[in-house]
Amino acid sequence: MPGTSGSGEEGAKDGAAGGAAGGDADSGAPGGLRRTLTFRDLLVYGLLFIAPMAPVGIFGTLQARSHGAVTVVYVVATVAMACTASSYAQMVRVAPRAGSVYAYARVGLGEGAGFVAGWMAMLDYLLIPAVAYLFSGIALHALVPAVHPWVWTALAVVVTTLLNLAGVRTAARVGFAVLAMEIVVLAVFVVSAVVVLVAHGSQRGWAAPLTGEGGFSTGAVLSAVSVAVLSYLGFDAVASFAEEAGGGADRVARALLTCLVVAGVLFAVQTYLAALLMPVSAADLAARPAEQGTAFYTTVDSAVGRWLRDLVAVSKAVGAAFAALAGQAAAGRLLFAMARDRRLPGAMSKVDAASGAPRRALLGAALVTLVAAVGAARRDDGLDQLSSIVNVGALTAFGLLHASVLGWFWIRGRRGDRAPVRSRAPGDGAPSVLWHAVVPLLGLAVVVAVVVEASATAQLVGGLWLLAGLVVLAVQYGGRARA
Repeated sequence: MPGTSGSGEEGAKDGAAGGAAGGDADSGAPGGLRRTLTFRDLLVYGLLFIAPMAPVGIFGTLQARSHGAVTVVYVVATVAMACTASSYAQMVRVAPRAGSVYAYARVGLGEGAGFVAGWMAMLDYLLIPAVAYLFSGIALHALVPAVHPWVWTALAVVVTTLLNLAGVRTAARVGFAVLAMEIVVLAVFVVSAVVVLVAHGSQRGWAAPLTGEGGFSTGAVLSAVSVAVLSYLGFDAVASFAEEAGGGADRVARALLTCLVVAGVLFAVQTYLAALLMPVSAADLAARPAEQGTAFYTTVDSAVGRWLRDLVAVSKAVGAAFAALAGQAAAGRLLFAMARDRRLPGAMSKVDAASGAPRRALLGAALVTLVAAVGAARRDDGLDQLSSIVNVGALTAFGLLHASVLGWFWIRGRRGDRAPVRSRAPGDGAPSVLWHAVVPLLGLAVVVAVVVEASATAQLVGGLWLLAGLVVLAVQYGGRARA
């Protein structure tokens, strides 16, 4: 493995520590995570967290922002996120541990940066499931208005938490069934859309979703990309299961890249068809922002029928809850990994002997998510407030991920008098400078651009959360110094 070779003593030591920490997982010894997940299981977790029809909720916003070039927005966003996927694939081989970017930054940049990466990722992993649960509660309330959204939201948290506590394989099996349902509904939409287009033609030019309406605008597309990349948040959760994947780091890396490609194709296809069927122009939609959130449903209703709109709504309700299941599972692994390294209370580092799940870490993540989701469900502006703060944590963690690649393969390697090493796929046989310098720098640039485009509320909450993490880190270092 590239991360454990060479003479960089400090980096090698950290890499060895990562391997040692994962020893229990390899052996199946009591107290360790178990290697039971297949490639399919990893792919299910990643696609569940992303959700195959993730663009449904933001389709109208992207269509308006991009001046009608919504499909090219997702093509560009997929390429941009490929930089992040590549960096994950590099670092999961260096530090194949639970905790994902926390483990990678710890190895590539040091203990302090690792804690900050884990702290910022925690904001993402704890609150994205809360948003997903709230989406589920709102959708189910629309179908059964007599039950308040917060009741449905709380019920979704309880059901998925019980599945996660039953063990990673049990949750993966149920998740596979839900994912299959979502893909079937997406297939029904695709077939129905094609039939309508063949029978009645398109509402606009066939190339409009790629070129825009009234001319292509690079600035408009890039502005929309800054929102569209948020649809992909969650594929990185695959890396959190590195200690539970049979086949090790290579299987996790392949699942990461496959998950991104599959999601990108699904997103491009559904937005292309929806854009062709949309009854109003992008300019009209931009002038009516209140209608952007339901633009996809309105399009399906007018072009195909109410039955498909309701089917998509039910699929989104169930799918959102199980996207949260995958997110909660990833959050539990992050809390477990940080507790194991004594960065969080040690009680969360325990693994249940019967299920092999980090039960206490999962319950801790579920409690925070429940409070956030139910609290938001009881407010009229809860969804807007919660959605505005979930992204900065993930993007900051992504930035530290790219910095970890640079730190491990260049800074720490050269400080140890060894040349930067090559990784295996992706890029086996390609110049290491591409995969270990150019790609992470491009990914870092994308992260910075998206954070700059984030709302002031998101930037403020992200900054305050970062400040709180730095205070915790200072207290921990102070305690170690006194000891």
